[in-house]
Amino acid sequence: MVAAINSLQINNSTKNKTRLLRKVSKTFLVTSILIMILSGIALFIYTRSLLLNEIEEELYSNKDRVERLLESNPQIVGIPPIMMAEKTNIAQKNILVDTLIYDPLQDEVELFRQLSGTKNINGQEYKITVRAMVIESEDILFAIVLTFSTIIFFAFIFLFYLNKSRNEKLWKPFFVNLEKLKSFSLKSDQTLHLSESNIIEFDELNKEMLVLTNQVQVDYRNLKQFTEDVSHEMRTPLAIMQVKIDTLINGENINEGQFEQLNSLQSDIQRLKQLNNRLILLAKIDNHQFTENETIFVNEMLTQSINNFKEITQTSINLDDNHELKIVMDRTLASVLLNNLLTNALKHNLNNLPISVLIYERSLQVINDGTTALNHPENIFDRFYKESKKPDSTGLGLSIVKKICDYYGFVPSYRFEHNKKQHIFEIDFNEKK
Repeated sequence: MVAAINSLQINNSTKNKTRLLRKVSKTFLVTSILIMILSGIALFIYTRSLLLNEIEEELYSNKDRVERLLESNPQIVGIPPIMMAEKTNIAQKNILVDTLIYDPLQDEVELFRQLSGTKNINGQEYKITVRAMVIESEDILFAIVLTFSTIIFFAFIFLFYLNKSRNEKLWKPFFVNLEKLKSFSLKSDQTLHLSESNIIEFDELNKEMLVLTNQVQVDYRNLKQFTEDVSHEMRTPLAIMQVKIDTLINGENINEGQFEQLNSLQSDIQRLKQLNNRLILLAKIDNHQFTENETIFVNEMLTQSINNFKEITQTSINLDDNHELKIVMDRTLASVLLNNLLTNALKHNLNNLPISVLIYERSLQVINDGTTALNHPENIFDRFYKESKKPDSTGLGLSIVKKICDYYGFVPSYRFEHNKKQHIFEIDFNEKK
């Protein structure tokens, strides 16, 4: 149960996070796609510029050829629409433009790159126009870019899976050791064995983790031993003191004042024993020493607890058990949880009015009467916090309730009903999501 709760809390904390290999692959994917797009655009612009330069060089070369031909044969008119020469009286500089011209051979309008300008030949101005079809160069450009993109795409696919498999192999020791850490238990006497790695950083991490886990195990065993020692060493002298005080009280040579003082000492010792037991219980819960989980029938356990309280109190405890409530937890902790709720209600009840215990499908309410709400209800589950002045209150009962609920993922809460003048303690047994 505890392991499931811890796993659930970890899942909640990592809901918006990404696994390492997926993050690396995603970064590689985004970067590669961006490089492919930018490379394709750059190649397109560069290749198009080269093709245009080649076309323009060809146009200037053809124009020069026409000019030489005109020097020897002024009657040449060219080959429309590729080359044309005509006489003119107006001088014109060389002009490069794109133009659409109907090509009778192709029977369609084609895009041409056109160079036109005049040349004085033998005292006569000639306007010479040469053209080169651009469509063919665009087809070449498209073919080059397509070929490049295809090669880059397949190279990217190959590198992507190569990089992914390489990363999986590279990070495998890390993930193997991570799973071992997840299954590591402080209660086990076995040391943690991590897989070796030839990567320096992973090897250093393994060494630090071994040192850390070994130290944590030692600290855990020392704390557990300390808890057991304290429990044993304190109970014995307290029991001896109580026996001696009982002997003195039962003696014949004490007056009434001595009797009251001895009786007060006995109450203090009893309270100290109770405080000791509760602190030890909190320590055991913190150390995860309650692992024997079973299905608890809350209705039956509450009925038994209420019958036990009837023998020591005159306050009525009314149980409304129309619903059957079952929870999975350690039986000892379940008994402590329910008894502490009932004890708290009995201690702080008003004028011995009846206490109500309501059982629902997944929750439990304990209700007792009161005059006013608590001054600081947010601190009600803190250790040693108490607003009551009653001497028999240790301030640990509700703290233990909160600790048990946290241990299993239950949600305790408190509220005061002003209209009914009632204190309501509720336990929601639905595990935290």
